[in-house]
Amino acid sequence: MPVKRFKPTSPARRFYETHDFSALEKKRPERKLTESSSSTGGRNNRGRITVRFRGGGHKQKYRTLDFRRNKIGVPALVAGLEYDPNRTARIALLHYADGEKSYILAPDGLKKGDSVVSSRHADMKPGNAMPVRHIPLGTIIHNIELKIGKGAQLVRSAGTAAQLMAKDGDYAQIRLPSGEVRMIHLNCRATVGQVSNAEHARVSMGKAGRTRWKGRRPHNRGVTMNPVDHPMGGGEGRTSGGRHPCSPWGQLAKGLKTRTNKSSSKFIVKKRGRK
Repeated sequence: MPVKRFKPTSPARRFYETHDFSALEKKRPERKLTESSSSTGGRNNRGRITVRFRGGGHKQKYRTLDFRRNKIGVPALVAGLEYDPNRTARIALLHYADGEKSYILAPDGLKKGDSVVSSRHADMKPGNAMPVRHIPLGTIIHNIELKIGKGAQLVRSAGTAAQLMAKDGDYAQIRLPSGEVRMIHLNCRATVGQVSNAEHARVSMGKAGRTRWKGRRPHNRGVTMNPVDHPMGGGEGRTSGGRHPCSPWGQLAKGLKTRTNKSSSKFIVKKRGRK
């Protein structure tokens, strides 16, 4: 979908950009596939703020998506593409041949009236899902499972895509959008194609209020605070901190490795960011 720009009738409009929603359905989402969603304001179950600078924002209903794609061999017709406020990608409403309905992530190129299926014998068309075992090498895929039958966890953001590099034994090597090469079991399912709405990263907010609509409050830097509030605060005149950037609790913010999931490190063939 192309990016829509506006005439600079005001300072906010000068850099304001949005998506062209003309190809999306102009109706309410499927009622049985939605759930109520309450805003936490960045607070946990004890009422304490665990994520700063969150709060407000527009009300949103959560769309229940089918990440498992476990209706094997049942063809489905794409009833239309819809907007989802909870994610960057577009979603597609499927009408299965047996009468069931579900939402899936819409891949790039999928349009109203197309037919998709989840089967090992499916064609290599965008939207079709199958085990990695039956996908040819070099295919662009998304919506990838990490554990067999758990549902897709990888490559779900707008415009992202992974590539199937190799197959060895019970595992396949997949290059993720970050550049990381990871081993995935051949029985894990994936969907053919690239995730839709690739222009998402190009959209300019244009004004501060539009960020508030998303539930994000203003972020103030540590160097603007007092020493009692932040390690980088204080100083006579304007200073840049005088130490390595860190959080209010002293945790280094740039370059410190905080990954603790060593149980899956053995599945990483090549780490991200390394040539």
